[in-house]
Amino acid sequence: MVMHLTNHRCQHHNYEHLAFFLGVFFCRRPRPFPSILRRWISSDPWTRVQSEITALESNGSPNRRPTLLSASCALILSLAYAHPPEGVWKKKLTWKEDWVQVWKTVKKEAWETKWKKVSVPIWKEVKVPVWKEEQVPDWKIVKKPKIEEREVPAWKEVKVAEWKKITKPIWVPTKVAVWKEIQVPIWKEVQVPFWKEIQVPIWKEVQVADWKQMFEPQWVKMGIPGEKFLGKDHEGWEYTSHDLWRKKLVWKPVWKKVWRTEKKQEWKTEKKQEWRTEKKQEWKTEKVQEWKQDKKLEWKDEWIQVWKPVKKQIWIKEKRETWIEEKVQIWRTEKRQVWATEKRQAWKDEWQSVNVPVWKEVKVQEWKKVWKPVWEKVWVPVSHGHGHGWD
Repeated sequence: MVMHLTNHRCQHHNYEHLAFFLGVFFCRRPRPFPSILRRWISSDPWTRVQSEITALESNGSPNRRPTLLSASCALILSLAYAHPPEGVWKKKLTWKEDWVQVWKTVKKEAWETKWKKVSVPIWKEVKVPVWKEEQVPDWKIVKKPKIEEREVPAWKEVKVAEWKKITKPIWVPTKVAVWKEIQVPIWKEVQVPFWKEIQVPIWKEVQVADWKQMFEPQWVKMGIPGEKFLGKDHEGWEYTSHDLWRKKLVWKPVWKKVWRTEKKQEWKTEKKQEWRTEKKQEWKTEKVQEWKQDKKLEWKDEWIQVWKPVKKQIWIKEKRETWIEEKVQIWRTEKRQVWATEKRQAWKDEWQSVNVPVWKEVKVQEWKKVWKPVWEKVWVPVSHGHGHGWD
């Protein structure tokens, strides 16, 4: 009922927001009613409603909601004391934040199965002609050797003793004169160097003290006789000075001790090389004749017994080789063609699956922030106090 009366009142006087926010005002600030009523009557109601709306938006507590009593009090006050401002309702375009769901295309790595043709080695059995060796019996005529004995005349060498004259060398001991080298001591004069100390004059630089006259500058105070004019002041008084002093630069003779370099003769001990004659013992090689025991080769005649070879005929047994023919069974190797199984490598085509990485586009859900235009109904107050006639 309260909401119905409130809506009915607002339709006639354009007070849609006043009743609600007055209830909120009484609920949010619980003070004594007379003081609130006096403050509400003394102030501008529309200004008070706008300030209460601002306070409500800044302090959005869920526990402070308008109650039935607050709404009733707001309705009574609005009907009894409020002076509704004049104004019109206008539409205002505002942008409202909203989140919409969109689909984003993203590339994702996936594995795709592909078939690849590969060659696989296999073993294949084939029949191959080969030659096989076989042993076949056969008869062969061979010749065998046969030994026969017989007597054959031959010449044999025999040794016969006889005497022979020979010349035999012998060694006879003798003495032979030989020359032998010996060392004989002799004295020989030689020149030997030696060092002798002598005195050599040298010149040495020494410092000798000497006095030298020098002039030094010096300032001397001397007086200036007479009177000197210094000038006038602004009143015409003249200024003069008497007995002035001035500085004068004079050169004063001074004897200063200096050191002069002079050459002084001294004697220095040095070593001088000289030669003296000395006797030196040496060894001289000389030859001395001596007798040495030696051997002499001579020849002597002798008779010796020697053995002379002589040929004598004898009979010896000799074996003679003859050949006879015989039949012998042998095995002959023959080749026969047979078929053998052999494995040969061949290639077979097969399909093999491989995984290949590919990029696949997928749709991913995400939220996007958008702004939507919204038309709102706004109450604009109209002022008639400063009208110009053109608004």
